[in-house]
Amino acid sequence: MKASILTRTLAAVAFGAVALHASFAAAQAAPAAAKHTLNVAIVPNYPPFEYKDPATDKLAGFDVDLGEALAAKLGAKLNWVETSFDQMMSAVATQRVDMILSGMTDLPTRRDAVTFVDYIETGPQFYTLKARAGEFAQMGALCGKRVGSSRRTSFPDNTAAWSAENCVKAGKPAIVVVGTDGSSDARMQLRQNRIDAAVQGGETLPYQNSLEQNAYAPVGKPFLSQYTGIGVAKTNTALSSALTTALNQMIADGSYQKILTKWGLQEHAVSKAMVNGTH
Repeated sequence: MKASILTRTLAAVAFGAVALHASFAAAQAAPAAAKHTLNVAIVPNYPPFEYKDPATDKLAGFDVDLGEALAAKLGAKLNWVETSFDQMMSAVATQRVDMILSGMTDLPTRRDAVTFVDYIETGPQFYTLKARAGEFAQMGALCGKRVGSSRRTSFPDNTAAWSAENCVKAGKPAIVVVGTDGSSDARMQLRQNRIDAAVQGGETLPYQNSLEQNAYAPVGKPFLSQYTGIGVAKTNTALSSALTTALNQMIADGSYQKILTKWGLQEHAVSKAMVNGTH
């Protein structure tokens, strides 16, 4: 009798151990898309995409609204992780965060580390103070001038490439590219006359003008067509696939367009979610 009880007890313990191991293994293998909470890297200094509401000190912006709406489609919650632009790529590569949703441009050089789910069309835009707009009636007037842009973005390289093609090849002096500590620093240097013009995403300039009494004037049109994307670790195909499906659902049901309109970004909509710049 005792032997029988002991045998059944040992069997139960063994079964429980196997079940526990299987459960742990399944949890480890579960894709991040199925996680109850997704950790999302954000740098809140790029309105209207992301910023801190000065009245509440809470995160606000297009990316925040879009992220929360996507999470609802996935049945997940978001834990926004404020970080620096320089640390975002390593954070997602080392799985400290599940994804980046912070106005990041989808660049081929970044695709070695992350997969981008593209959700908005964008492009770098030259601009200057409204009071100096007459000096820059044409983009060629920027040749030889000091132009600032955030050194943590692709904009300095984009500006240098445009200058080489449109200034140097035409026998004009090259643009002097000035790296700044973000777009707000570029605007401050512009107001202080330390630079002549600046570059930031063309989709952000109307919002900034709404805050600063139309202080800035665009110079020409955006000189590149690019996409902004959600960055996901290349190994996490389940999450990138789930986000692509969720974004397409939002495009189909109109909720994506409503969020775009709220932030004045409707002209920059994509018709379908893209992965690394392709449908």
